[in-house]
Parts: sequence; C-alpha cells; structure tokens
Amino acid sequence: MGVTAMDVDQGASEATLIPSVEGQTPVLPSVDPNALPPDATETVYIQNLNEKVKLENLKTSLRHLFKHYGNVLNVTAHKNLRMRGQAFVSFESKEIAAKAVKEVKGFPLYGKPMQLSFAKTRSDAVVERFDPEELPQHLADRKLRKKKSRRNNPIALRMKAKKQATQGRIPHLTNLNRYPNVNSYAAADGTAPSTAPKRPVVQMPDEYLPPNRVLFLQNLPAETITKEALQDLFGQYPNLIEIRTVPTKKDIAFVEYADEDSATKAKDALHNYKIDGDAKIKITYARK
Repeated sequence: MGVTAMDVDQGASEATLIPSVEGQTPVLPSVDPNALPPDATETVYIQNLNEKVKLENLKTSLRHLFKHYGNVLNVTAHKNLRMRGQAFVSFESKEIAAKAVKEVKGFPLYGKPMQLSFAKTRSDAVVERFDPEELPQHLADRKLRKKKSRRNNPIALRMKAKKQATQGRIPHLTNLNRYPNVNSYAAADGTAPSTAPKRPVVQMPDEYLPPNRVLFLQNLPAETITKEALQDLFGQYPNLIEIRTVPTKKDIAFVEYADEDSATKAKDALHNYKIDGDAKIKITYARK
C-alpha cells in the first residue's frame, strides 16, 4: 500500500502527523508533558512584584513560597531603581525551577500577580554549588557585563552629560577677598574669567518613573485620535476613571485609573499598541 495524504482538523493543524497507511487512523507523535522547556535554567526570574513591600519581607515571602518545590539556594532582590519589583530565586535543578515556573506563574503575591520566566544566566549560588572551580571566572564575567550595562544605562548617560557640561575651570584669581562677585575677579593674566555654565536640569527618564495610577500617553496619531477611541481602548481594563486630552497637543493624553494595579495592567497590555496600524503608543507612568 502507498502512503496517502491526510485531512487534519483545525485543532491539530500545527502538529506534525505521522503519515498513515491507507485505511488506518493517523497517529500524533507522543509529547512528554514533563519535558523541560528549552530555555530552562536553575534560576527563576520574577517580575511585577509589589514595590511597596520591604525588601527583607519580600525575600522571606519568596523563600517560604518556593521552598515547597525544592531546596532554595538563594533569593536575590534589590531596591535600586533599575531592579525594583524584580527578584531571582535559584534552585538545585532545572526540573525544580521548571515546575515552580509552571505552577506559580500568575500567583498573586501582596496583591500583584507574579510574572515568571527563566534567568538567562546562571546565578552565583548555582555556580558555587555545582561548579565552584568556575566561580572566579563567573564573577569576573558578571562584573564585566554589569559594567557594560551601567555604561549604556540612560540615567548614567545623562549623569555623564551633566558632569561634562559643568566641567568648566575658573582661572586663578588674585585678591579673592576684595571681589565678592566672581564676575569682577581679575585673572592672573589680566583677563576676566568666564562664567561657569549653568547646570542642566536632569529629569528621570519616563521609563524609570515609579508606579502611578495616572498613565502618560505619547506618540498618538494627532490627525485621527479621539477621546472616544481612547475611552474604548482603555475601557477594556477595569477601574478606568477618566481620559484627559490636551487640546493644544493632540499627540499626548493622560489616562487615570482608580489604583496603581489597574493602571499597570493597562500599561503592560497596551504599551507599543498600534492604534492606527502604524504608529506605536508609548505609555509610561505620569510624573507625580
């Protein structure tokens, strides 16, 4: 008998079927439900943690929650701006970490559903436990990555620009006490010194602002956007209070929710949403 083509129903359209012999039922290849995800590591990366909880309380709660899945090697969390609301939990094996990700994803901790994934690199605790001879090189590599990350951080770049803008040297001045006004000083070579440049006002980038129940929308299509369209879009998420547009600048708007959690859900879901099929909306928390 020859191999025949098979009709595949919609539910199995993305699976690879084993061709059947004429007259026999097609067979789906078996899938191991316990197979490890290809990106699995021993360390779980957690996002969307409640930033109002004290750091030590948060780490204790995470350790207590995850110890039910296996031995927890380490819990890492920081209160700096870049890492706030995030944590790493390291286990003894990829299998334990995979089970924790599968069963705890979306679990509400302190009122916020946790977002879980696998860390991209091995943690210090994992390397120290299983490959202690590699720990010095591991720490050196991590330090180098951290240095590069800081160098390219937007806040660090702004601080560098601020420092460069204020690095003007005032020439040596004679008889300092006689001239309380710096502009009246005479330099050693007889020339008047230049006035030191004003320090630029450096604001925190919008992407790093703390949570707020008011969202700030940018890059709206000014020609076509309406308040009603924004009401329909953001009204999909609960606890919407008000949409505030700016008549003189139609490409921005403010969206207010009853609480920060509701605003965060809308922000996470609609950031970079293509409202007119082309331009992406930029959504950040409004400045308090």
